[in-house]
Amino acid sequence: MTTLIKNVTVVSDGKSLKTNVLIEDGFFVNVDADNEALPSDVDETLDAEGCFLLPGIIDDHVHFRQPGLTQKADMASESRAAAAGGVTTFFDMPNTVPQTTSLEALEEKFAIAATDSIVNYSFFFGATNDNADLFARLDPHRIPGIKLFMGASTGNMLVDRRQSLDRIFSTATMPVMTHCEDTAMMNANMAEAKRLYGDDPDVTHHPDIRSREACIECTRLAVELARQHHTRLHVAHISTKEELQLFEPHDDNITAEAVIAHLMFSAEDYITKGTRIKCNPAVKTADDREALRQAIADGRISVIGTDHAPHLLADKHGGCAKAASGMPSIQYSLCSMLELVDKGYISMTRLVELMCHNPARIFGVSRRGYIRPGYKADCVLVRKGTPWTVTDGDVLSKCGWTPLTGHQFSWRVERTICNGKTIYADGKIQDTTAGEAVRFRE
Repeated sequence: MTTLIKNVTVVSDGKSLKTNVLIEDGFFVNVDADNEALPSDVDETLDAEGCFLLPGIIDDHVHFRQPGLTQKADMASESRAAAAGGVTTFFDMPNTVPQTTSLEALEEKFAIAATDSIVNYSFFFGATNDNADLFARLDPHRIPGIKLFMGASTGNMLVDRRQSLDRIFSTATMPVMTHCEDTAMMNANMAEAKRLYGDDPDVTHHPDIRSREACIECTRLAVELARQHHTRLHVAHISTKEELQLFEPHDDNITAEAVIAHLMFSAEDYITKGTRIKCNPAVKTADDREALRQAIADGRISVIGTDHAPHLLADKHGGCAKAASGMPSIQYSLCSMLELVDKGYISMTRLVELMCHNPARIFGVSRRGYIRPGYKADCVLVRKGTPWTVTDGDVLSKCGWTPLTGHQFSWRVERTICNGKTIYADGKIQDTTAGEAVRFRE
């Protein structure tokens, strides 16, 4: 199968160039072809005048809920939402049922994805207080790294013993990705909030309970452990301006991720969106959001993920104690970031670094994340045009809602190509057979 994409502006490797791109048998074979060099016998020709061609987005942080929580989401539904958002690769988190903390549970996820995922996939292995002895048995060519919950989150995977933390940081030979919130602080904050406001405090108190201090202290500890043990550390979903001071621009050993919730929303939005934006760590102040937006430009934030975490709306009823934390976001992550390009926070080439190149580089993804000859043909065509408004009816995630309902975008994902196959175009899923297991460090 050969596909020729003509008259397109390719954004990759720090450059933006209008050219023609040839895809053959699932790989890019020519990414800078002039008209005289174009073949005449291709299977498919796309005239992409006015479009940008980006590498397929690599989302390093999703919760697709399978196995065990499939009333909320599953790999089939969420990989379709990913395709609609220009995401061609995801790394799924281990807090499923069962947790991905055994070799058997990890293999079960790979088996499900091989059948159900329409985009590329891999899975983090979850650390516990007691399973560091399994790290040596993990295949470093199959998974991105180890996920460590250094603060209470969903799935009861808290690792809080200093001896266990030292062993994990000293044993891991792959990147360790941490969720950082101090549990003791949060428990004390919740007890005080319940004393003041009742058994289920209003969601507006969420950033006071899962406080900035809880994030700062736990992230500081993770950075200290990584430096002490020379561990490759990637800190998930930074949410405060103070945490950003712990990271150096373009540091290859200690890196940080920002996610869509903290880049798009602020505490002011709890008034109108309520628990739809309740997530862990909490959405915090407008000043924190602005600091994060500045940090994606200056290199302190290396990766933009989603922390895509669907829940049924029925699970979002209540307040700080009862409403589930997490939101779906993968379908609109690229359009959200293109909006920040329009607002002048980052360039288009920087967006591609944050969402494609850097996830590939940091986790050692093999032959993906760039538009280069010999690389897998994962890419997305986007176009800026007539503004359109998000509705819950547009959502492909099984949960059927988004906190971005009512938001107006000017950018659209026109086509998503995964391993050379068009999986999304004209507002519809086109092919469900393209997804592959990602390879690393080859």
